[in-house]
Amino acid sequence: MNLETLLALPRNIKKTFFVIHDVLMIFVAFWFTQSLKADYSDEWSNVANWLVFAVTAALTILTFVRLGLYRAVTRYVSTRVLTSAVFGSVVSMAVFFLATLLFEQRLRLALPIVYFLLLVVLVTSSRMILRSVLSNRRKKQMEPVIIYGAGQSGRQLLEAVKQVSEYYAVAFVDDNPKLQRSMIYDLTVFRPSEIQDLIDRYGVEKILLAIPSATQEERKAIVEKLEKYKCEVLTIPGMKDLVDGKISVSSLKKISVVDLLGRDPVAPRPELMSADITGKTVMVTGAGGSIGSELCRQILRCRPAKLLLFELSEFSLYSIDKELREKQTEKGTDIEVVPLLGSVQDKERLIGIMKAFAVETVYHAAAYKHVPMVEFNTIEGIRNNIFGTLSCAQAAVESSVETFVLISTDKAVRPTNTMGASKRMAELCLQALAAEPGQKTRFCMVRFGNVLGSSGSVVPVFEKQIAAGGPITLTHPDITRYFMTIPEAAQLVIQAGAMGKGGDVFVLDMGESVKIIDLAKQMITLSGLKLKDAAHPDGDIEIKTTGLRPGEKLYEELLIGDDVQKTTHPRIMTASEVMLPWQQLSAILTRMESACRDMNQNDLRALLLEAPTGFNPKDGVCDLVWQQTHRAV
Repeated sequence: MNLETLLALPRNIKKTFFVIHDVLMIFVAFWFTQSLKADYSDEWSNVANWLVFAVTAALTILTFVRLGLYRAVTRYVSTRVLTSAVFGSVVSMAVFFLATLLFEQRLRLALPIVYFLLLVVLVTSSRMILRSVLSNRRKKQMEPVIIYGAGQSGRQLLEAVKQVSEYYAVAFVDDNPKLQRSMIYDLTVFRPSEIQDLIDRYGVEKILLAIPSATQEERKAIVEKLEKYKCEVLTIPGMKDLVDGKISVSSLKKISVVDLLGRDPVAPRPELMSADITGKTVMVTGAGGSIGSELCRQILRCRPAKLLLFELSEFSLYSIDKELREKQTEKGTDIEVVPLLGSVQDKERLIGIMKAFAVETVYHAAAYKHVPMVEFNTIEGIRNNIFGTLSCAQAAVESSVETFVLISTDKAVRPTNTMGASKRMAELCLQALAAEPGQKTRFCMVRFGNVLGSSGSVVPVFEKQIAAGGPITLTHPDITRYFMTIPEAAQLVIQAGAMGKGGDVFVLDMGESVKIIDLAKQMITLSGLKLKDAAHPDGDIEIKTTGLRPGEKLYEELLIGDDVQKTTHPRIMTASEVMLPWQQLSAILTRMESACRDMNQNDLRALLLEAPTGFNPKDGVCDLVWQQTHRAV
């Protein structure tokens, strides 16, 4: 009968085997002890000895049963099981002592002690040997991993790893010299410089990061050190999940781009977060988008009187409305959430809504933001981004809205594409309206770069391409972008809006720009794969350059002028930008509206160049309908 057959037996049969095993161990311990007597030759025929053995064996097995020794799964033998075996052996020794006095009426005091020590060794060592055999057998089917971080979270992660059949930990690694060379749960703590030796020795392909309390800068430094190893790096959640005791193998996740950026968010200021929201009726346009939906989540936490969700897409509106209602049910709050369908170009609809609900604050996030899509659909991009913003702003004025915040973009700075130019025109509209005499609505604009995980972001695209085996497609090897997380961007938008006095252009500190090809290489490496290029033809994932798309820039900027001033918030700056008085801007907008109606792409481009947008197109007219029409001609 092989090991596989034994393991497949029903649990009751396996328990019976252990009972028989322990009876044999008691037998060996008992008769070895008897052999130490001077007149050993007569002991086998002594009926009293057999009576002592029978009583000792029966009561010992009964004690083991009561202590739960046979309920333990051998492959997970723990200190508790060993303690039960020792305690049971103590009881067995006492029974041995009393039974010998009862039936033989003579006893050398050293014999029970010898019996106890031998029984403990036999009962526990056999289980430890079996556990080792089963453990080694399981390890052949499991993946060896290194746990980086030997603190409390690392130990919790080790316990979680022990409960699954997917991984087994071979070592801890920690930067703390005080922990290095110490033993934690049978695992040695090594220095980071020894990781390659561990990888070679055990065939490690995954490193589990257990450093939830580290700052983003510290995490970035550690991640950069791990890049050189051909291992996938997974990380546990943050401190909240650690405190809640939610660390598990299933909660491990891949290193995020946030870890690669090494940027610690600044804690939001409660007074700025609540200034335009708490107790007020707030409206978010584009509420179902990546930025709009996060704004809604943040706004709800600040307890507005009402939250109006305005969205063109029915499904997006349904999704964010459902999510917010579920969040309220979980937290036991009852803030009124109003889902409203409509287009930002429909001024009458906007006025009707704003007046009916007495809206006090508007966050205008509705826009077409994807550069190539707007290039291919120029007129719709201009109508939505320029005239949609203008309709919202004018509706806010007519409805006596107190605060109007426009979500702008870094692509509005010296734009090379229609999307960026249209967003700069939207800024000009708000600047002109804010400068009008007697203006009561406070307008401000918040400009920032790419947000991680938004629709169209390169990060989820790269992740899908890596999962599919590549290649990763990159438009240009020198392209760079600024990045920020969606929650941080939304918090800063709300805080910047509260700081505005009227016509302000706020710029968020996006940190250092990131070279996209370096980001792609890091994502490949940290997925446990190897870059495939001319120098490494045996690699896993190739990076292919496809060429810049219509209207795409190599580098993004956040400011037009040099007149930049700090604010009281370390991540928010204000810029003085060129503007046009409403009378002059209105004339350009009227001609632009006429060009849209006539589908005159040449006039549209000329007007975008005439306005102080800094528009510097690198491509010809890319609108698909215009190209098809002119191709036919």
